[in-house]
Amino acid sequence: MKLFVSSNRVKIVLVFLLVFLGAGSVVYNQYLVSRILEQERSSVELWAKGIEFNTLPFNEQATAKLFQAITLLQQYPEVPDSVINLIREAEQAKSSFDFVAEEIIIDTTRFKIPTIVVSEDNIILHQKNVDSTRLSSPRERELLIREYRSLNPGIPITFGDEKTQIQQFVYYGESPTVQLLRYFPFIQILLLALLLGIGYTSYRSITRSEQSNLWVGMAKEAAHQLGTPISSLYGWIQLLKDEYRYDETAANITTEIENDVKRLAGVAERFGKIGSEPELKLMDIEPILDQVMVYMERRVPRIGKAVRVEKNLNAKGMVMINPELFQWAIENLVKNAMDALSTQQKNSFIKVTSMVDGQEILIDIEDSGTGMEIKHVKNVFRPGFSTKKRGWGLGLSLTKRIIEDYHKGSVYVLRSELNEGTTMRVTLKLKEDSEKLSPILDQSPV
Repeated sequence: MKLFVSSNRVKIVLVFLLVFLGAGSVVYNQYLVSRILEQERSSVELWAKGIEFNTLPFNEQATAKLFQAITLLQQYPEVPDSVINLIREAEQAKSSFDFVAEEIIIDTTRFKIPTIVVSEDNIILHQKNVDSTRLSSPRERELLIREYRSLNPGIPITFGDEKTQIQQFVYYGESPTVQLLRYFPFIQILLLALLLGIGYTSYRSITRSEQSNLWVGMAKEAAHQLGTPISSLYGWIQLLKDEYRYDETAANITTEIENDVKRLAGVAERFGKIGSEPELKLMDIEPILDQVMVYMERRVPRIGKAVRVEKNLNAKGMVMINPELFQWAIENLVKNAMDALSTQQKNSFIKVTSMVDGQEILIDIEDSGTGMEIKHVKNVFRPGFSTKKRGWGLGLSLTKRIIEDYHKGSVYVLRSELNEGTTMRVTLKLKEDSEKLSPILDQSPV
């Protein structure tokens, strides 16, 4: 249970970190975009002022001075100082116009903001940094004006005096820099999620590896420790057989004890195989399930409840399994079903059903026990998770590993309701080419 809680805390911290970094990135990005938009509007306003400043009144002033200077040159054989000064003033006016026009209005390398100048009749008079395809037809030009007008308020440009006043408007869109910045938070959040995902996956991988190594070490140590008392028990059983060989009751009891000791030896052998690649054999599934149920039926009265054990083993098919590990997995599921039965419940039952469905064998272990809450169903196979007051919560986790990792099958909660019972399902793949594999066929479980 502690491992489960720790894993949940890591998830919560990582999600909180992702949300915090994502929200911070979005807020700062919005601030940055707003500042750039302010700078871009200032640039467009300057561009509009340049157009307004260098319109007809100033151009006419420069032209008039030049015309006056030429007229004077024609009247005098020698050029007086007044004419030279007049020409210089005209040149200065023209230079001022040329600088503003060439450096601000004409030079498109300074501003990459798509901008249009629109007349009062919604006619585009001038454009800058606008894709030519958007000006290809009247419909496209109309859509362009609507788009820019919705993005930013127009900047008015006024020409002429009060009697002959002409007004135009400058509309503009967003520069490529702003457009890129608007998508940047999503890219950043995606990268953060990817990095956090890699980090969490690495953490889970390391944790699982540590847990696996711990389990393997504990299992092999348990198998080693069980070896000595099991050997001793075999010796005592043999003494009992020799001592009470003529007592039928004692002989039967001794036989049952011997069967249990053999079972214990099998459990020790199972623990010793954990962490090693199991040897799989092509076998018939029905005898293996039947042997498990025969053994478990004898042990049902020991739980102190009147329990009805039902079995409906109709699955006849060949599967690649390790009989000892597979029996262990089924026993864990049946024991878990026994533990779920209530002492106050009447007509308690455990039912094991097997059937063939297409290319799969389905094994259902059903009980009439206390059931589980919905919130516990998804965590029932987690290491350390248990709804019981005793136990380490490793039985179902070990079962899942045996079925899924070793036998490439699946195990899951098919149904569970409080006070109604639970049904666990195991699925295994059928082997169609059993004839080709007949040399290794072994239908008798070990």
